[in-house]
Amino acid sequence: MDIWNIMEYAAWALSAVFGLVIVTDWLRTDSTYPEDVLMSSREGELEAMTEEHKV
Repeated sequence: MDIWNIMEYAAWALSAVFGLVIVTDWLRTDSTYPEDVLMSSREGELEAMTEEHKV
């Protein structure tokens, strides 16, 4: 095996590890916080308060 094959396998292994970390963090966050906290946005609340609606 040459160096390029080893680097390719290492890159695939790293991408699998990163994917596993992302999914683990997603599940941990989803089980820790309720849906209303995850869907709220402080910036959205501030933006909604400063909007001017003209009819």
